[in-house]
Amino acid sequence: MDSIKVFSPGSVTNLSCGYDILGFCLDKVGDTITVTKTPEKGVKISSIDKYNLPTNINQNVAGIAAQAMMKDINLDYGFDIKIKKGIKPGSGIGSSAASSAGVVFAINKLIDSPFSDIELIRFAMEGEKFVSGSYHADNVSPILLGGFTLVRSVKDLDIIKLPNPKGLIATIIRPEIELKTSDSRKVVKLKVTIDKMVQQSANLAAFISSLYTEDYDLMSNSIVDEIIEPDRALLIPEFYNIKDISIKSGAIACGISGSGPAIFALSKSNKTANVILNKVSSHFNSVNINYNGFVSIINSEGVKVID
Repeated sequence: MDSIKVFSPGSVTNLSCGYDILGFCLDKVGDTITVTKTPEKGVKISSIDKYNLPTNINQNVAGIAAQAMMKDINLDYGFDIKIKKGIKPGSGIGSSAASSAGVVFAINKLIDSPFSDIELIRFAMEGEKFVSGSYHADNVSPILLGGFTLVRSVKDLDIIKLPNPKGLIATIIRPEIELKTSDSRKVVKLKVTIDKMVQQSANLAAFISSLYTEDYDLMSNSIVDEIIEPDRALLIPEFYNIKDISIKSGAIACGISGSGPAIFALSKSNKTANVILNKVSSHFNSVNINYNGFVSIINSEGVKVID
């Protein structure tokens, strides 16, 4: 192949009880990335269709991830990258991760897949570090592996793919504000009390158990944030009202998606997911806040070739 087009979906991370370590892959919403071989060595980004993002490869997550990958291979040709952004930056559903993961996945396919998925995660993390200031793999892991993932270690890059319960549906609603990951991370406390750590650890363990057993009552009781949500919620308009509406409408749980401002709710049916979307939308309309929202399955495939 001399050219490839891939769809790199969005993701939801943290899931309240797993800060920087849990995530799941969304469906339909994402970036479309075309990578073409060029006679000239190196990487260039020739176009990004919106959001006024830089095409300079040293200032764009896709360029940074691609360059990290190129350091490990010796080629006598290069790559041209075109990105159609389907995720607004600063949305909380993995805009930068979709670009970083999508471009390394595409290049790997063009060079006959010498790198494993885990190696691709490491390259994509370089883009994530650029926008957030630290290494984390909670967004790029579900995009590249699909479904739910747990990051046990970033240093050793130990990623665990978790079960994907059938019928689990996500509702995503996002007030129309931009919340940069680097800014959102600044409100996170650097120290927590032992009792908070113990409770959060119990919530995380219970959530993982609920995925294996498909115990939705346990899932509901475990998707609870004892540490991060109280501070980040202050940055998101109407967060607690939206959470209350979602739970009363049948959601298993509701929380902040990634660093926000997007909010996620999980439910057991497409019908309930759409009821949540409609009721939350009505609330935002009533308080004159612009928003967008959608319903998504948990995407078990992740990034994929589309052309």
